Amino acid sequence: MNQILKNKNLEAHIELPNENYSFSRFDWTGKIVKMKFQGITVSGTESTGSEDENIYGKGFYNEFGIDTALGFEETDIGGWFHKIGIGLLKKEDNQYLFNKEFEIRPAKFKTTVERNRIIITCKSESVGRYSYLLRKEIELHENNLLINYYLKNTGEKYITTSEYVHNFIAINQDLIGTNYIIKFPFQLEPDLFSDAVNPEEKVSFRQNEIIFEGCPNQQFFFSNLSGNKEVDAKWELINLESGIGITEKGSFQTDKVNLWGWKHVVSPELFINLNIKPGLSTRWSRTYHVYRINDIL
Repeated sequence: MNQILKNKNLEAHIELPNENYSFSRFDWTGKIVKMKFQGITVSGTESTGSEDENIYGKGFYNEFGIDTALGFEETDIGGWFHKIGIGLLKKEDNQYLFNKEFEIRPAKFKTTVERNRIIITCKSESVGRYSYLLRKEIELHENNLLINYYLKNTGEKYITTSEYVHNFIAINQDLIGTNYIIKFPFQLEPDLFSDAVNPEEKVSFRQNEIIFEGCPNQQFFFSNLSGNKEVDAKWELINLESGIGITEKGSFQTDKVNLWGWKHVVSPELFINLNIKPGLSTRWSRTYHVYRINDIL
């Protein structure tokens, strides 16, 4: 059963670790499956029409180590390695792919539910001289959803990984198209992007904005939108039809900003690099602010 945080403006639906989604990609600690603003849904899903929706992302799911999971390289085939926020995955070959299905040995989870906050902790086993404690606090404020992260290295080796939120956004179920504008706090230079998959050329770039020339029927993807430059971790998405905007702001600088989308959903992604010595910990946060455009004009 979903836990619901709700106030007069925002409503967040959160799945607990062992509920529904149980795939080996996204973090299980606080899966924010849906968010509403003044009764209007502002989130979507990764895939539509899937027979098994519990293997795909929804809402605001985050992931650690999209490129390689913790300890994968050192682990022998048949052994176990860490996927932070999930547990241990079984290594079957020498290629790590984030969308591959792995056998899972779940970590230990604990959940505390308060009036406007949910706290979920994930305690790993010690395998390959790696171990960690992850705590995520999801708090609801008047117009903001705040996610606080705490990650402690309880093992003997450095934890070197990354984390991002794969934001699956669709405001009022409006298809992606001319009603949407995405803004960034830096200049967009497409020649500096690492990847640019735009098969229908329906995604266009202005100085610091992305617009859409119609609804894309095929998936699009762009990586390293800042050209690997350190920038403020922030994006803003505006839907002109509903007059609603949403922003995500991280408490960190980032050198990696990606964008993925399809006809039904768009996902700007802000990555944080994590490098934690044994015995030490780090904290960071992400704040989502939802508003009506007319309220700030």
